[in-house]
Amino acid sequence: MRTTATCLLAAMIVLLLVCVAWQAQHPWLAWPRAFAEAGTVGAIADWYAVVALFRYPCGIPIPHTAIIPKNQQRIAESLGSFVEENFLTPELIIGRLSGFNAAQALAGWLAVPENSAVVADVVAGSLPRLLEDIDERDVEHLFDRLVMPRLRTLEVSRLAGQVLTILTEGNRHQPLLDRGLSAVETWLSTNVSLIKAKFSEASKFTMASLDAYIVNKFVEGIVALIHEVAANPEHELRSRFDVAVDDLSHNLRTSAVYRRFGRLLLRDCIRHLEEGGYYRVMLDHVRATVLADLAGKDSVVRDMLTGTFVSIGKGVASESSIQHKLNAWWLDIAGLLVLRHRHQLSALITDVVKGWDAKEVSHKIEAEIGRDLQYIRINGTFVGGAVGVLIHACVLLVLR
Repeated sequence: MRTTATCLLAAMIVLLLVCVAWQAQHPWLAWPRAFAEAGTVGAIADWYAVVALFRYPCGIPIPHTAIIPKNQQRIAESLGSFVEENFLTPELIIGRLSGFNAAQALAGWLAVPENSAVVADVVAGSLPRLLEDIDERDVEHLFDRLVMPRLRTLEVSRLAGQVLTILTEGNRHQPLLDRGLSAVETWLSTNVSLIKAKFSEASKFTMASLDAYIVNKFVEGIVALIHEVAANPEHELRSRFDVAVDDLSHNLRTSAVYRRFGRLLLRDCIRHLEEGGYYRVMLDHVRATVLADLAGKDSVVRDMLTGTFVSIGKGVASESSIQHKLNAWWLDIAGLLVLRHRHQLSALITDVVKGWDAKEVSHKIEAEIGRDLQYIRINGTFVGGAVGVLIHACVLLVLR
């Protein structure tokens, strides 16, 4: 386009020279001469105007030329202020964002397992670096500041009593009794010989056959009792077991003796943890376990993260109230960030533009505007020529 505009200027000059050379023989050439003269002036004037924006015309430092390079600093500051005042306003940002349900869109995206797997891979990929950066002192500091103070104030006996109460609600403890009875039966059946030997050691004045008979009958009686308790949900031993569990739960929650014992036990455990260097052991164990899992093909950590993200996505996608709260929170955060950091953003734009090379900036802007700049020159040529013809016609009319 630059070549086209320059060639058009050259054509106007050639036409002007031709008209000047032969106008005496051909008076009608006065009309194209007027067009060529004005077109040449218009083309040169617009060329000057275009070039003066970006550099010195023909390298001559004419005043008020090379406008963009000379005013780069002011342009940078104006551009930053313009962006801050017209784009980085809370009203504009929140107005644009308020019509978009970002929570629903994100939740719907996370609800797709493939998408959540991508996020899980990113999170899982950052875990090795995170674990490697964690120092034993960091874990110790975390425990000393957060975990240990809470442990020291924890009522172990009362907590154990509450847990025991929860376990016994709805007879949930009865299957545990059944398993315990089954374990006792299995142990007795497999250790009859050991029981006989121990019984014979304790009863030195009886015959071995009598010892064996007594032990067999004892084991058979215990096994029969176990079968009887297992087969009868209303058995008396079950009731006694319930009473014993209830008494234990009540004592754990109310007894000062149990409370003192729990505190002593917890204090010994804390001292054991602090003196045994278990921070490092625990950190090494967690680090080794996680790294080994992530290195495997079927990673439990990745699957767990993926499942968590999918569940979050499905949960949020199905709850409009949660979406509303998340969107309101997001808009509040966006408005706060705009108010707090819009000046820094505009300052960043200003600093970046100021740091550009002036000639390079001029070249880039000229290249981006490109064809339109050359059309200014082309249009100036034709508009100037048309005006020249019009002026020539007005002059002839006045002279007549």
